[in-house]
Amino acid sequence: MAKPTIVLIHGLFVTKHSWQPWVEHYQAKGYTVLTPAWPGRDHSVAALQQQANDPALAQHDLRESIDFHAQFVQSLPEEPIVIGHSMGGLITQILANRQLIRAGVAIDSAPPQGVISTKWSFIKSALPMMNPLRSANKPYSMPFEHFQYTFVNGMPLAEQQAIYQSQVVPESLKNLRQSLTSVSKVDFKAEHAPLLLIAGEIDHIIPASLNYSNYRKYRHSPSLTDFKQFVGRNHYIVGQPNWQEVADYALNWVETKALAQQAFA
Repeated sequence: MAKPTIVLIHGLFVTKHSWQPWVEHYQAKGYTVLTPAWPGRDHSVAALQQQANDPALAQHDLRESIDFHAQFVQSLPEEPIVIGHSMGGLITQILANRQLIRAGVAIDSAPPQGVISTKWSFIKSALPMMNPLRSANKPYSMPFEHFQYTFVNGMPLAEQQAIYQSQVVPESLKNLRQSLTSVSKVDFKAEHAPLLLIAGEIDHIIPASLNYSNYRKYRHSPSLTDFKQFVGRNHYIVGQPNWQEVADYALNWVETKALAQQAFA
């Protein structure tokens, strides 16, 4: 039987190129792997880094990004497996909720509307971007010190700097701010495609407790929903050393639980 296609959805402040090691890892296992770029983001990292003052980049919003990914998966011959990180994880949850995919894995997922955390690390990470005094009419370039705290805490300085220089791009604040609105709504009680939520233990911007609260919202759904926490992982879990453990766990869950459940349904 042919293996289903895997679609990898990146999060904010990075690009589809951040998934390249995962693409090669899954391709070696015989999967077709696709990495769609968010609207306005289908360029090299270097090119996007030059758009820090481009007002056109700032006009892209989360509704547009969700619609784009929904149309992308619907254009495929068969429902894919979707793995998303951060805001890409939220989009994965929404696609699973709409039953547009075969199975989903949401890694350090940005929370849907109504799921919130009062942890200081979450507030400290999000506040500079959510500050209403900061205009959303131009892209936001995340300072290195903010990136250190929010994405790569606990890693050696040289690794933090290398990731920042090679991966981080300016972002539209509208993508982030709409996640607090009904644009990000998920019907937690409804049937949905099989879904795994993965948390990083030391993630600052999406604390493990917030991931768990997100998971627990599904407790009244009749559909398969699972949770896994990885010790010592931050928000850069998909690129942190030993990322292969996370990639293999996600794929093994899909193969042994989600696809197996569907085979006997």
